[in-house]
Amino acid sequence: MLKKNEIIYGYTPVVETLLSGKEVEKIFVFKSMLAHKAAELNKLAKQFDIPLQYVPKEKLNRFTNQNHQGVVVIVSSVSYVDIETLLPSLFETGKAPFLLILDKVTDVRNLGSIARTAECAGVDAIIVPYRGSAMINADAVKTSAGALNNINLCRVANLKQTIQFLKNSGVQIIAATEKSENPFYESDFRNPCAIMMGSEESGVSEEYLKLSDEVVLIPMTGQTQSLNVSVATGIILFEGVKQRLN
Repeated sequence: MLKKNEIIYGYTPVVETLLSGKEVEKIFVFKSMLAHKAAELNKLAKQFDIPLQYVPKEKLNRFTNQNHQGVVVIVSSVSYVDIETLLPSLFETGKAPFLLILDKVTDVRNLGSIARTAECAGVDAIIVPYRGSAMINADAVKTSAGALNNINLCRVANLKQTIQFLKNSGVQIIAATEKSENPFYESDFRNPCAIMMGSEESGVSEEYLKLSDEVVLIPMTGQTQSLNVSVATGIILFEGVKQRLN
């Protein structure tokens, strides 16, 4: 449930919010909004790399019963960091970056739980695509026990390009998938690496699996052949912790 201070509505307040540079999770625009206003909002969304979705008026009405004038923005509960700026600074400290990429993790509570585990594991940054990812709102922050305020979050417009940037920078991409035959504990997590996890429904996208340096799985011996994505992420992250501590 969104709190009142997480949303801003009305054309002029929304435009002023976007121009102010305030962190915004998403823009919802009435699909029949006047063309010139919709064009301006679309322009600002592209300028500031903010997801924009055209929706029916009923969806906007669910956000607020006030006069929203056909547009609502969800204010972010966190600040984002540029991965292309962050990564060089991590290397400069002399450490091997330890990163986490989330592909299509859309459940807010899963994302919050993953962030809590990642922060406890000393992950340097969580990378999420700005389309097809859960909104990081107050519920996500609460589920993370505040960890989302203590870890670097990188929201990227093109995950494929970001993966290629990481690879070109010397970061090994290790993707988890049930399609692999390689147990995760046989991988080396001591070098610069980014662990990539996908949604419970469809896993990591095929195109990203092809870009990965390694694909690994968590062996299952019980009758239930799947894990919650937050649990699976924790298992693999703490293998990385164990190796790095040793």
